[in-house]
Amino acid sequence: MTATQVPTLADFEAALLNVRQVAFETPVLHSNFLSQLIGQEVFLKAENLQRTGAYKLRGAFNRMSKLTAAERKKGVVAASAGNHAQGVALAAKKLGIKATIFMPIGASLPKYNATKNYGANVVLEGAVFGETLPAAKAYAEKKGAIFIPPFDHIDVVIGQGTVGMEIFDQVEDVQTIIVSIGGGGLAAGVAVAAKLRAKARGKKVQVIGVQAENAASYVPSLRAGKPKQIDTKPTIADGIAVAKPGAIPFELIKKHIDKVVTVSDSEIALAIVALAERAKLVVEPAGAASVAALMTGKVKPKGTTVAVLSGGNLDPLLMQKIIGHGLEAANRYTTITAMLPDRPGQLVKTSEAIARAQGNVVEVLHTRHGRGLGIGEVELQMSVETSDREHVERIMNELKSSGIKARIEHED
Repeated sequence: MTATQVPTLADFEAALLNVRQVAFETPVLHSNFLSQLIGQEVFLKAENLQRTGAYKLRGAFNRMSKLTAAERKKGVVAASAGNHAQGVALAAKKLGIKATIFMPIGASLPKYNATKNYGANVVLEGAVFGETLPAAKAYAEKKGAIFIPPFDHIDVVIGQGTVGMEIFDQVEDVQTIIVSIGGGGLAAGVAVAAKLRAKARGKKVQVIGVQAENAASYVPSLRAGKPKQIDTKPTIADGIAVAKPGAIPFELIKKHIDKVVTVSDSEIALAIVALAERAKLVVEPAGAASVAALMTGKVKPKGTTVAVLSGGNLDPLLMQKIIGHGLEAANRYTTITAMLPDRPGQLVKTSEAIARAQGNVVEVLHTRHGRGLGIGEVELQMSVETSDREHVERIMNELKSSGIKARIEHED
């Protein structure tokens, strides 16, 4: 198959049988809270529960299983900050191929350890991924090893598309599939596979892609009709932070994805918290983007909907930060700063005002040295448990009626 050919249904069916050697059919879980929120039946395709914690294993194995005996002897090389690294490492172990994985210095320790535990030789190179990738390609060329790309190869795309094949087997009446987009391998594969399977069954399905707004390379690329390089900004969704679409996925997405929307980091964080609380699922930012698009109303799906949770490899330290950010975005955790006269009783007065509005103060910072403080003033910063925006407003109104000047602090 050439790079420009569209895969056939038979290609995806063969790939599904192939990847079954290493990847299992992940469950599709009904979501009550999302179904009630949007007024349509919503299911979650839980690739976060896949081996290695992400869908990447499917494409890596499908690509590597097609290597010749001579190519396998040369070994494989990949560059990744996490999920692709683990997918290649496990696929190589299954196929008996030596794998060398280049990861950025400072890569997530759990992902680094998992990749090593699958038997790969891990090389830390480059402060950022943009430095890691050239190093991996240079090593592959020097050693004669086979470079395994994360998304820009037709066999990788077909392997990732097996997610779409499973969705149709698990939710026969699906009408909308929502999937995150980074380089585009997963979205391209799912879109083509789902539409081919729908057509074969006399049905129609729309596929909507979601990108992090700080790394939305597909938006200008689709507008221009060709892959465009963008300057990405920092985002919690590092798994889909790709500056330029893959050439092969782009051509397929251009023809088969119905729409691409973007979501902010705060919206993704809110989705992660909701998935943890309501669905009892740990999902990484890239994997929660599909749910963020639903929760914000940026995607208004037709009929039964499946949101793909593409991965669940979330570093515990990052999880702590994201949950805090998500709680703030949901007005569940609010930081309030009050400017008070420096005299006895002001702390009691402030805490009583918050208590009257049923707020719970969990942390307090009291200082006389804040910027802009006048002589005889103190700054009181309080972290308060709240229930929603209306509750926050009640607290602020209670503080105001008590004669306390206060403001809400927002994270950058």
